[in-house]
This record gives sequence, structure tokens and C-alpha cells, in this order.
Amino acid sequence: QVHLVESGGGLVQPGGSMRLSCVASGDIVGIYGMGWYRQAPGKRRELVATMTSSGIPTYADFVEGRFTISSDDGKTTMYLDMNSLKAEDTAVYYCIYRIADSGGGHPADHWGQGTQVTVSS
Repeated sequence: QVHLVESGGGLVQPGGSMRLSCVASGDIVGIYGMGWYRQAPGKRRELVATMTSSGIPTYADFVEGRFTISSDDGKTTMYLDMNSLKAEDTAVYYCIYRIADSGGGHPADHWGQGTQVTVSS
């Protein structure tokens, strides 16, 4: 089994910064990509940022240079550094990893439990 554990959410004032972390553990043979999604109340889950297994990032248009996705050398810990936060960034943030396990099948997507980010004064 693969486990993802997120941390780092909470309350932050507009214009502030926050770092989210996601740790992947368990039966990991290969990591084929990773990313962050978010879901605000009453809205669909949307992509925030992704990173390929070779470390190439992509971002949603609304990020506008404010967020940075990164990982440690082993790629089992992923971060989302968020700056210049706005009220509209308020959402539950989910990490996702595409991982191959020892079962020999195709890589599968695994989701974190979600962490609440609230941007408010």
C-alpha cells in the first residue's frame, strides 16, 4: 500500500505565505509524477501545479507566479510554497502522486487526505 500524508495548512492573512508538505511512503517502486489540486466549497476540484518525475513543473494560470512546487531528491516529499495568498485561494488542498508499486501493474494515482487552507483577515 501507498500512503500520502499532508501537512501545513491553516489560517493565513491575505498577502501571507504558507508551505504545504506531502510525504509518500509504503510500497513505492517508481514515482511517475506528482502534483497539487484544490477544492473550494461548492466548486470542482482543480489543478494547482504538477511536476514530472524529472522535475519539470507546470502551474495553473491562476497561480500567476505565486506558488512553487518542489520535492526532495528522493521525490517522496513534495512541497507547495504559496506566497501572496488571496482570499480566493481558500480551499482544501490535495496532493497526488502517480506511483508504481511492487504489484507489477500500471502506475496508479494516490491522493492525500487534504489540508484546509484559509486565507482571511
